[in-house]
Amino acid sequence: MHTKTLLRIMAAAVAATMANVSLAQTPTAAPAKPTSNAAPPASSTSANAITALCKDGTSFSGDSKKGACAGHKGVKTWTSDESPKSEPKADAAKNSQPVGNAAPGGGAGKVWLNTRSNVYHCQTDKYYGKTKKGEYMPEADAKAKGGHADHGKGCA
Repeated sequence: MHTKTLLRIMAAAVAATMANVSLAQTPTAAPAKPTSNAAPPASSTSANAITALCKDGTSFSGDSKKGACAGHKGVKTWTSDESPKSEPKADAAKNSQPVGNAAPGGGAGKVWLNTRSNVYHCQTDKYYGKTKKGEYMPEADAKAKGGHADHGKGCA
């Protein structure tokens, strides 16, 4: 047989097989609000079944969390008894702040110049007065010393 003919036959066989296969991720109605703190019912498919609700509204069911809701914008909530392996991150605002308090001496009209990177930060910036090496000065002085604004955003 010719290669093209063989490929057409194989493609037809795969298409016929796939037409009869149902996928694990299917659209569902919006989840009902829980009325109690009871755990959701266990899946009858497997003792270790993992279920999740995807961000696009589809549901996932499988033996592993690997690849759950892939192509469905990720996992919105896990609905099985087993919790996700990684703990959810703390509040984003807490993580966005550098460790430590601002250095004393800042104020209106002053920027914080990081003397290592030569980047200056405005009063509203999360790194204002918080980098390891730096000093407060007027924005014009920071520019005169060769400093540039953080991400190109000058102070207003």
